[in-house]
Amino acid sequence: MVKDELNCITWNIHRAKGTDGRTDPARVMAALRTAIAPHGPDILTLTEADSDCPPHAGILNMEDVCAETGLRYVHDHSGLRWGSQSHGFLGTILFVRPGFEITQADVIDLPGHCHRGAIVAELCIGGRDIRIMSTHLSLTQVLRMAQMRVVGQYLRRATPMPTILLGDLNEWRPWRGLAFSRHLVGQHFKGPAVRTFPTRKPLLPLDGVLSTEAATVTHARAINAAETNRASDHRPLMARVVF
Repeated sequence: MVKDELNCITWNIHRAKGTDGRTDPARVMAALRTAIAPHGPDILTLTEADSDCPPHAGILNMEDVCAETGLRYVHDHSGLRWGSQSHGFLGTILFVRPGFEITQADVIDLPGHCHRGAIVAELCIGGRDIRIMSTHLSLTQVLRMAQMRVVGQYLRRATPMPTILLGDLNEWRPWRGLAFSRHLVGQHFKGPAVRTFPTRKPLLPLDGVLSTEAATVTHARAINAAETNRASDHRPLMARVVF
């Protein structure tokens, strides 16, 4: 059966450092169980989910995350992880619903003075091909522009299909700024700007779920739950993508 919509969630877990300054991976796991899993995500991406310094070791137990959310961990192949101790690619980890066929998975190295990257997974869902791109972009607009230019070049060579981009995009402008210009990227990524940072009183729409013209992002909202509010300085962003 062709699935006409996807429920997507992106959450920057701040390396498990909560708003009280305490680092507690168990608190993040509890939040995934009680505040994320009940929403039934089809796609989940976590950013800042590996340690910041080399060797960028994992913070959470991936088997436990899959058990709590009912999702599939995409990074089983070592080429989709930064290093032998990492769970994701420079802190970005992607999960998808187990029934979705992953036809191709890739990573994109992105330029910048801090290591950045994007995870790409092409899915076949009931005969429909969909591309998921998960990333954590730079704090600096000039570097975000360079990074999205690389993403655009990747997409120009890739097979055309509806594409969803989600993660911590570090862009506070509601119109997403120059980094997401069609002239720069080659495609128009669009989606609602929802304030997710900082947790206690969100002012900036740093996290995003965007899609190309073949899909529409609807019903986007920040998850306001005590468990996630204590566990990270970002609120999770949930959005529905309709094809």
